[in-house]
Amino acid sequence: MHWRGLGLRAGAMAEWAARLAGARAVVLDISGVLYDSGGEAGGVPIPGSREAVRKLKASGLKLRFCTNETQATREKFVEKLQRLGFDILVSEVTAPAPAACRILKERNLRPHLLVHDDLVPEFDQLDKGNPNCVVLGDAADNFSYKNLNEAFRVLIGLENPILISLGRGRYYKETDGLKLDVGAYMKALEYACDIQAEVVGKPSKMFFQSALAEMGVEPQQAIMIGDDIVNDVGGAQQCGMRALQVRTGKYRPCDEQHPEVTPDGYVNNLAEAVDIILKQLDK
Repeated sequence: MHWRGLGLRAGAMAEWAARLAGARAVVLDISGVLYDSGGEAGGVPIPGSREAVRKLKASGLKLRFCTNETQATREKFVEKLQRLGFDILVSEVTAPAPAACRILKERNLRPHLLVHDDLVPEFDQLDKGNPNCVVLGDAADNFSYKNLNEAFRVLIGLENPILISLGRGRYYKETDGLKLDVGAYMKALEYACDIQAEVVGKPSKMFFQSALAEMGVEPQQAIMIGDDIVNDVGGAQQCGMRALQVRTGKYRPCDEQHPEVTPDGYVNNLAEAVDIILKQLDK
């Protein structure tokens, strides 16, 4: 049973909300939950989301922001969110690029980068000469035929090709509409090279586990709130977390009939989700 907003019987709503009891932590997706990206300011806050974050921070619940954002360093990304009025620190954000850098260092990998120009500084401390792997992020306009073909040539020339993708999202929403995400280009390289990418970012179980470890909580104690039915909701549930889907961002009505992923509930926006979660704390 899912809460579909207006018209739900009070008893059914109480049953649904009770599933959220016992929460000690909340994990928030960012794009599509806090704001829609694009526009002159780099984004437009979703109504009520800034106040919702403030309420969570005042509640005593542990809070983590878990994003697949790969068009900027964490520092630049957080600066943008702060300009938009959000109370958020770099130390509160789990993002793919720093996780990928740890993996590359541990495995002595030298990456060929196909990422957004603004993300390149994340990899400054790594040896990128004579690459033995490819790292793929949301490169936006850098996803040209020339650049994709160059990444393909690096991979196909390796005896053991390694493709590390900073997420596998299909699309995301900006103020002017939906945009192809990194997953579409990842699939192209997988097909061309007959390999399977290693995904660093949502919906990777390792990525969610990292966020949980940073908060010091078990999966069943955390609630994920996201707009992506597969990467946010499905990924969190596979890790043992409860998950809510907001009807903002990339959400589409057909998500509510998804054949494989069933959220623990639907909410119209982050503000509504936070109000329901906090009511459970008062009981």
